[in-house]
Amino acid sequence: MKTKIISYPNLIEAKSRVKTETEFSAYSPIHLNEMKEIGKGKKYYIHTFGCQANIRDEETMKGMLESSNYVETNKPEDADVIIINTCAVRENAEDKVYGDIGNLKKYRKINKKLVLAICGCMVEQPEILDILMKKFPEVNLYFGTHEIDQLLDLIYEAYNSDIRLIAIKSKQGEVIENKNVKRNNEFKAYVNIIYGCNKFCTYCIVPYTRGKERSRQFNDIMDEVRELKKEGYQEITFLGQNVNAYGKDLNEGHDFADVLEEAAKMGIPRIRFTTSHPWDFSSKMIEIIAKYDNIMKCIHLPVQSGSSEVLRLMGRRYTREHYLSLVKEMRSKIPGLSLSTDIIVGFPNETEEQFNETLTLVDEVKYESAFTFIYSPRRGTPAAKIIDNVSYADKSRRFKELVKHLEANIEADSKRYIGGVYKVLVDGTSKTDKNMLSGYTESNKLVHFKGDESLVGKIVPVKIIESHTYSLIGELVNG
Repeated sequence: MKTKIISYPNLIEAKSRVKTETEFSAYSPIHLNEMKEIGKGKKYYIHTFGCQANIRDEETMKGMLESSNYVETNKPEDADVIIINTCAVRENAEDKVYGDIGNLKKYRKINKKLVLAICGCMVEQPEILDILMKKFPEVNLYFGTHEIDQLLDLIYEAYNSDIRLIAIKSKQGEVIENKNVKRNNEFKAYVNIIYGCNKFCTYCIVPYTRGKERSRQFNDIMDEVRELKKEGYQEITFLGQNVNAYGKDLNEGHDFADVLEEAAKMGIPRIRFTTSHPWDFSSKMIEIIAKYDNIMKCIHLPVQSGSSEVLRLMGRRYTREHYLSLVKEMRSKIPGLSLSTDIIVGFPNETEEQFNETLTLVDEVKYESAFTFIYSPRRGTPAAKIIDNVSYADKSRRFKELVKHLEANIEADSKRYIGGVYKVLVDGTSKTDKNMLSGYTESNKLVHFKGDESLVGKIVPVKIIESHTYSLIGELVNG
């Protein structure tokens, strides 16, 4: 198969941050009418790995495909377009992608007109893209995070030619509005407010794959929130790789606190946001969160390490003392605050003493949940060049010790819910027991309870009668 390279990733270009105004444009596919004809009677299948940003990208791709008459299927063998939407944050996510492609490539041999595409953060890395292209010649379309708005035009070209198409441009990025969207949930919605990241933590590949920080215009965000309110959505989550950096690249006079406050005034029952960076968390934000009942008092605040020296090597821009001071301010001003975090164990050359500093911080903050990881090097990042003297056995031991400390705190916190009545937004039936409903409290605690499926999508009062480390058991109040 011949290869046509429209653009190829370059990590040096991806790192570039030229101070220019964010470019805004409207979504306008060239071949929409032709794709509407091609899409008649055809189906698509998307498998997404990774974070909420990837899920939001999936929703956009679904909307684009359905605007051209494609219909979603959960059976890849029935699909005419298969898209694997990848994540590159952790090594195990990449391994899963390789397995997924291996399972799906056979459908290209059965259906010669099938468009088999790989997109997302993995293909933004030249070395990984080279591996994918050599290992999986069946894949006939690769596109990056900056090319999602071109999806229909890329499928059109791949469908009408016997070539392998590469469209992955490493650039700072822009903002495309008015894209079609098909949301995965009828009562909970993600709302992008800022794309990209300028922090360049030494272990992280995201700034290279997602481009510079670029905020959407304030009025465009509020129009989307207003529409979601009109459609009856119960919960929105504002998204950004660094969500609380919103507005720094614009001259509109609005910051993230303004976004939260304006949305809260519209009356959406629940407002959440992720992911926030401690460096950009302002006192103004804290005051707005405390002021409005419909802004959930549940904040994800990644710490990554409890050691100031490790934080410096990570390029996190804050110290242990700064982080704990921020937590103290939050707890003093936001009653009932629930905190979650991200922690990396075994950063290159982390000492036992530095690891113990993470344990003492965990015990002091008392997180209600946490995402924990053993460090894995990402090609192209500064940390990947550091020679590491910490054995994998030591990393694994530390990881288990960290989880023990976290679970002790989480379990103790869960017990305080017993006997209390909490508002639960019902997601659906439990994954482990179809006779039970599942949903989340305002503090993001998972609750299982008996109830009718007509309650899905509603906020209901539930009394907690039993606690487990990662979930609660309750009973519906007043039937």
